[in-house]
Amino acid sequence: MKKSLLVCGIMFSSVLSYAQFKTVKKTDNKGYTYEMVENDPSKTRIYTLDNGLKIYLAQIKDEPRIQTHIAVKTGSNNDPEDNTGLAHYLEHMVFKGTSKIGTQDWNKEKVLVKQISDLYEQYKAEKDPEKKIALYKKIDEVSQEASKYAVANEYDKLISSLGASGTNAHTSLEETIYHNNIPNNELEKFLMVESERFNELVLRLFHTELEAVYEEFNRSQDNDGRILFYKMMEKLFPKSHYGTQTTIGTSEHLKNPSMVAIHNYFDKYYVASNMAVLLIGDFDFDTAVPLIDKYFGGMAKKPAPVQYIAKEDPIKGIISAEVASPSSERVQFAYRFNGVNSEDAKYVTLIDYILSNSTAGLIDLNINQQQKALGAGSGASFFRDLGMHSFSGVPKQGQSLEEVRDLLIGQIDKIKKGEFDDWMIEAVVNDMKKSRMKSWENTRSLASSLYKSFINETPWEKVVAEHDELAKITKKDLVDFANKNYNDNYVIVYKRQGENKDLVRVSNPGITPIQLNRDAESRWYKEFMKINSGEIKPVFVDFKKEMNEGKIKNTKFTSIQNKTNDLSSVYFISEMGSDHNKKLALAINYLDYLGTSKYSPEDLKKEFYKYGVDYGVNAGTERTSVYITGLQSNLENGIKLFEHLISDAVANQTSYNEYVNSILKSRINAKKNKNSIAVALNNYAQYGADNRFRNILSEAELKAIDPKELTQIIKDFLNYEHQIFYYGNNEASTKKLLEKYHNFGKGIKAPAKKEFAQGPTDGKVYFAPYDMVQAEINFIARDQQYDSNLLTPAGIFNEYFGGGLSSIVFQEIRESKSLAYSARSNYANSAKKGNYNYVSASIGTQANKLPQAVEAMSELMNNMPKAQNQFENSKQAALKQIATKRYTKANVFFYWLALQDRGLNYDINKDIYNQTSTLTMDKLDQFFNKHIKGQKFNVGLIGKKESLDWQSVEKLGQVTELSLEDLFNY
Repeated sequence: MKKSLLVCGIMFSSVLSYAQFKTVKKTDNKGYTYEMVENDPSKTRIYTLDNGLKIYLAQIKDEPRIQTHIAVKTGSNNDPEDNTGLAHYLEHMVFKGTSKIGTQDWNKEKVLVKQISDLYEQYKAEKDPEKKIALYKKIDEVSQEASKYAVANEYDKLISSLGASGTNAHTSLEETIYHNNIPNNELEKFLMVESERFNELVLRLFHTELEAVYEEFNRSQDNDGRILFYKMMEKLFPKSHYGTQTTIGTSEHLKNPSMVAIHNYFDKYYVASNMAVLLIGDFDFDTAVPLIDKYFGGMAKKPAPVQYIAKEDPIKGIISAEVASPSSERVQFAYRFNGVNSEDAKYVTLIDYILSNSTAGLIDLNINQQQKALGAGSGASFFRDLGMHSFSGVPKQGQSLEEVRDLLIGQIDKIKKGEFDDWMIEAVVNDMKKSRMKSWENTRSLASSLYKSFINETPWEKVVAEHDELAKITKKDLVDFANKNYNDNYVIVYKRQGENKDLVRVSNPGITPIQLNRDAESRWYKEFMKINSGEIKPVFVDFKKEMNEGKIKNTKFTSIQNKTNDLSSVYFISEMGSDHNKKLALAINYLDYLGTSKYSPEDLKKEFYKYGVDYGVNAGTERTSVYITGLQSNLENGIKLFEHLISDAVANQTSYNEYVNSILKSRINAKKNKNSIAVALNNYAQYGADNRFRNILSEAELKAIDPKELTQIIKDFLNYEHQIFYYGNNEASTKKLLEKYHNFGKGIKAPAKKEFAQGPTDGKVYFAPYDMVQAEINFIARDQQYDSNLLTPAGIFNEYFGGGLSSIVFQEIRESKSLAYSARSNYANSAKKGNYNYVSASIGTQANKLPQAVEAMSELMNNMPKAQNQFENSKQAALKQIATKRYTKANVFFYWLALQDRGLNYDINKDIYNQTSTLTMDKLDQFFNKHIKGQKFNVGLIGKKESLDWQSVEKLGQVTELSLEDLFNY
């Protein structure tokens, strides 16, 4: 769903006036001055250090952790035009350490790093292909020598030793954001590491990381969404960097980098006055600010750099373009507007939600609900200087892209004519208020709003007051704005099915693997690891304390109190899914297109929207749930309306025919989509031909079904045994509502389910051809049945061997050999008792690197390197993550449900924590030798057939090329 629909509708209380969201200055207990906005529900504090560094602090005390972001107000817009992609690969290099972190002898290493930099300048200037090859060989030789002094991934080891999670970063047009989530007792150590890396840039292990960035470029070439997006931006912003250069950069620039230019960029934009530190979580403000000042206050005070300003001439007329790729057709068009802080942004945002809010928008009701296209929607995106309102649609079978375009423009015309309900503006504003109420409970979501405020130079006061400002816009204002701005002044891109002739395929550069020095440590690292931050004791869930369990009319009823806000949710959960009845998912999903004897489908959606209640379904293979969510005050209307829909759904042959046509067209499209083919392929490799992915109703079966049979399945759903879960702040009144309106059913047992065999894997290779730059390979092997005693060693194995940035697999395949952008290995314990566990490994790499990548992975999967320090690091990281993990709110119930599936009735993390404490490298090695080494892996391989080295592929096992019909069963 494009937008969250936790809406309140016309029954929301009156709004605060803009004047009540006033920024005030205060002084904290340590004498630091900060700003905050009166009546801000997040109670965010904003500090500015003497050197210009911004600090954003907010408290969410669900668990003893802190979501951290370090934001730099720069991105690819500031890339030099002859060095595109620079901001992005600089982001990668900031993880490589400094003259103190990541080196064994900086005095010797820096001489070689300087030599590599000089060689790259020669390489960039050289035009003769043969001389460039010779220069690259020299770069490779010197890099090999320099790697003897480097300590690969030492930053990642430092951060993971804190118990950090989510360590990553992203770069876009105007921002570069560095992410970490840390235990709150590790704040000072975290700031020590971050201040060190942001004070100095060292471009060590440069050529291998640059090759990994190039693999990311290859991934973008195989991403249809990016292909379309890049073309849209190119045509919509033809004069500015928004459209003339992409964040990933060009192939030419990526292959001819300048380390000098990267240093210049870092020195210009990575300055205190252009950066912000954000902390959101459970911590003390008075402790945090002095610490940030201690570690970041010493950054030099420099003027904020001048930012690139995007300017464009007005669009006159319709600008058309086309792109092609093997996947199915779709169309996208967009209107250009002024930037995020403009008046345009307010009007476009309102119009966007009136058109597309996933329930009662004009596009939702008039196109998607009526199945006039396979799918359609809209979205607004605003950058600092300019913005866009885009519309997209996927055609039905036999429908042209031009017809989809006209359907979408028809909905825009309704806005221009004022043909939308008078209550929609108020409902949309309240929708946004409710969505924010929900999202700002989450540390990462609140952090995102805060760093966007910093990057966009939008005062936090304006962000907090945004919805109340939108509420002032009248219907006439909106209609006038639409008539002025939505005319024949847009860019449209038709995405056709066909060959992408713009793919860039390059040769394998032949990088010599660099030394990883796993057991080496810098002096800085050794001193850092001696610092004791104290210990956070784990807290395990007491389900009897956290949940209220009982019954209503012989139906199991569980509740958890919402102590945060007035949102409430009711779930009806049945242990029955598509394995029990293939038609169940079909029926449950058909519910979205049904009305009742009282309401048309469109009117029903409007009623839910007006009441501020959303409903949804999750039809699984062995469990199905439906839910209702909204304000507690509106829950009665929601339950009553939902029960009416379930009990009185009216079959409609015409809507069912369209529903079937949509399913069949979606199936056609899936057979053209790389990701769908990969999913089908990996299911086949894991389970064989008799797998759930292929267990579908045939076209003939779909067309033969009487829709009345489906509505009967819907009406019977609650007659089967089910349980009820409630999360909200008024259990007593909700019970009464359920007693009054809910159909508690007849307690019918679920029918027998189809069993799917989990046969042993036997070393076969299954290949699916697809025209792409990369090749993706997935190894899968069946191990023993679920055993809770394997949870601990498996968890440490995943952390140490195959998971994060400091794992063995990542280091070997990406850091040392630069053979892939993505490389992982995992031991997956079954989510259900009695089912088998699986070992997996995956690689996404340039097709001509596949033989080396597979060889490297195969070697690792049979010989696990032993690095004692790295093992201890992984172990301590796991302990800290468990100690600071807290299941809260509705998550307590769903965790309990998952435990029951594994035959457990208590928090298993208690056992895992104790077992982790005593786990040794020898025990991990025993686990590896018994459960990983020597497994017979089945292989799923997808790629361009002509680009693959088949002699190497055939070494993996007997190769079977699968047709799309084999994979999809249609």
